[in-house]
Amino acid sequence: MKKIILIILIIISSLTYGQEVGVQNLSDAAIELTRQKVTYDPSYFSINYPNGDIPSDKGVCTDVIIRAFRKTGIDLQKEVHEDMKSNFNLYPKNWGLKTTDKNIDHRRVPNLMKFFERKGTVKVKSTNPSDYKPGDIICWNLSGGITHIGIVVKRKSSDNKRYLIVHNIGAGQVLEDCMFDFRIIGHYRYD
Repeated sequence: MKKIILIILIIISSLTYGQEVGVQNLSDAAIELTRQKVTYDPSYFSINYPNGDIPSDKGVCTDVIIRAFRKTGIDLQKEVHEDMKSNFNLYPKNWGLKTTDKNIDHRRVPNLMKFFERKGTVKVKSTNPSDYKPGDIICWNLSGGITHIGIVVKRKSSDNKRYLIVHNIGAGQVLEDCMFDFRIIGHYRYD
């Protein structure tokens, strides 16, 4: 019996350690992105599939998420495309599409929100900084139906009250204290 309990504890410990490493890797990957000079560019690009990316010196908020996850071995282009292909009717129809588009679907905040709702963990939306942990994905409404997305990273604000965000809201991939600057409309974890 002691052996079984020990084995269970080892398994739980390794799973927890794996999740912590994944969170740290995602946080580190997002912070690393801030070292690259990127011009905000919402243009449509034809890209390879899977593992396609737009030019590395261009991007929008969703590209921060895609690139950070890709650095941890997760290809959101492929993951979102496959889920949309199988469940197209569940995804937003904001762009009038009748079918999937592997070049752009994963680069749209509402699609990522739906994907994270379906395949990740939906977390509480609050104004309490302690509800947001490194590795979490936050989505905001900037007003007028404009959505935005960023990654919570393992760096704290100057007053040490909340974690910082890596995002691209027009000035490239940056690290900022902006968690509550806009209305939060989504909060997710995807491991």
